[in-house]
Amino acid sequence: MSRMVVLTGNHAVAYAAKLARVDIVAAYPITPQTSIVEKIAELIESGDMDAVMINVESEHSALAVCYGSAIAGARVLTATSSHGLLYMHEWVHWAARARIPLVMAVTTRTIGTPWNIWPDHSDFMDQRDAGWIMGFAADNQEVLDMVIQGFKISEDPRVYLPVMIGLEGFILGHTATPVELPGQKIIDEWLGPRRQGFLVDGREPVAIGNLAWPEDTEEIFMDLQKSMREALTVIQEVDREYSKIVGREYGGSVQCIRCSDAKYLAVSMGAWSGDLIEAINNLREEGYPVGVLRIRFYRPFPHSEVWKYSRGVKGVIVFDRAISFGAWGQIYTDLVASMHIYTSKLPFITDVIAGIGGVNITYSDFYELVKNFIDRIERDEEPPRFTWYHKRR
Repeated sequence: MSRMVVLTGNHAVAYAAKLARVDIVAAYPITPQTSIVEKIAELIESGDMDAVMINVESEHSALAVCYGSAIAGARVLTATSSHGLLYMHEWVHWAARARIPLVMAVTTRTIGTPWNIWPDHSDFMDQRDAGWIMGFAADNQEVLDMVIQGFKISEDPRVYLPVMIGLEGFILGHTATPVELPGQKIIDEWLGPRRQGFLVDGREPVAIGNLAWPEDTEEIFMDLQKSMREALTVIQEVDREYSKIVGREYGGSVQCIRCSDAKYLAVSMGAWSGDLIEAINNLREEGYPVGVLRIRFYRPFPHSEVWKYSRGVKGVIVFDRAISFGAWGQIYTDLVASMHIYTSKLPFITDVIAGIGGVNITYSDFYELVKNFIDRIERDEEPPRFTWYHKRR
């Protein structure tokens, strides 16, 4: 039977690991991730979770331990943030290239310098080319559900790739809200035993990570890209299947709110999407035909879903909480490229960089930005293609 509890986003990750019957957890403490593994340690100590917690000396070692445990057949989870994620970056690539099913929670935090403990998406986006499936939750319930779904996606034979689940530090990580925990038996039956493409069990010698010819390396990369494309289908299937057992469906790779008759779209990812949705609902009451396209899985990027909802609109305003220096926001860049696949005639598209370093972006900010964007187009004034929205307290 399911039950309702009040959990922080970080504790939702811990309970998702319990429900998924994770065997091995290895992590190193870093703000604002630490309470994930603290709660897991409590669950293990109390006997509520049958798993092994491995204490390591660094984040680099944490993912290395998870890598080794996973290739031996264990279901594993780790969690990190910001500079800890950067420290394990070598193993981030290793896990994807070796096609290791595992899940990592990233409680996002700004990358220094300057030293900063507040959230944006810079640490998460820094991993975008590493070959991981990358999902980002908007609230604590979705954190729990997305971590559980992450194991199902990661262990699908069409995928066999690691999955990274993002949640903003403090905004979700340390804020408590009601979360429905599915029954253990339901998740056991749905998730099933762990699957992976190969197993290293010590019965015969195996070499891992050895030197390969250039042609072999390229074929490995090509196969990874193929699996990324397959993952788009798997993500949709997993979301639909999960909805049948828990009653919550998120839309797969994207969630679109009030899009059916929208002439304008506002695009976002993460917790601030809630404020954006509130702003859009109020604009709708004032007659503005606008919807919200929320990116749930950033990798693989949902090209066809973006086109499905954006075709025929007059304008798209993209809110990025990270930037690729020297270019633009990452979501904006991928969205424009996606639309170019289907058409050479694009609508007005504006990229708004905001919320960097934890700068608080509120409902009223979204309201004014979206309203001004639409008003300019309706007056036949071309809006800027790129703008940095910055405010001081």
